[in-house]
Amino acid sequence: MLFDTHAHLNDEKFNEDRDATITRARESGVSYICNIGYNRETIRTSLELAHKYDFIYTAIGWHPQDAKTLTDEDLEWIENLAREEEKVVAIGEIGLDYYWDTSPKDVQQEVFRKQIRLAKKLQLPIIIHDREAHQDIVHILREEKAEEVGGIMHCFSGSSEMARQCIDMNFYISLGGPVTFKNAKKPKEVAEWVPLDRLLIETDCPYLTPEPYRGKRNESGYVRYVAEKIAEIKNISFEELAQITTENAKKLFHIQE
Repeated sequence: MLFDTHAHLNDEKFNEDRDATITRARESGVSYICNIGYNRETIRTSLELAHKYDFIYTAIGWHPQDAKTLTDEDLEWIENLAREEEKVVAIGEIGLDYYWDTSPKDVQQEVFRKQIRLAKKLQLPIIIHDREAHQDIVHILREEKAEEVGGIMHCFSGSSEMARQCIDMNFYISLGGPVTFKNAKKPKEVAEWVPLDRLLIETDCPYLTPEPYRGKRNESGYVRYVAEKIAEIKNISFEELAQITTENAKKLFHIQE
């Protein structure tokens, strides 16, 4: 039983074999998937996937790369969908991306704050995108009292000290493909340190493909390789790691099944 807590199965890279990819994930032991809608187009297609498959849920929000395009109407639309659609389990992915210079930092920060406030209003957890913005992410989460809803540090790339700060603010640490990379020292240190009751796993497919398929398109079924590597690092069984991370995600997303 595995829970891929971050997937983009509505990405165009799956247009030729989306259903087959999802079938392969099930055959690999994936029981639940949270797919991400992060702008106008992908929110719609992510909801379509969640309606089609009972084991796929969705998070909806506005990605920091697209921050400058967010309107008040978009924010209201996200709020209404989150209230109306039972398959919406989180607001995200939201946050800051200082690597891609597609939206000004001040605009990203304001859009991030608006969506944290919306999540608190809706009482939904948030899924955080953080690229080269560790300090500002922690600062804004703290200022906005994000611990009231908590959430996920998606594909966490910070230090063990940052992970501790995030856990103290009611966040889970989610690790993906990079933990399997041969020279990825920091993710392995974080995997070793993070308490089991605050750990999640993900693929971020079609990106960040784990070994042994690094360099090829990622897919949800490959979350198994992430789980196997973390279980090895923590010196526990694959089955225990899978069960605990799945229960953690179900608890966070309020999934009863």
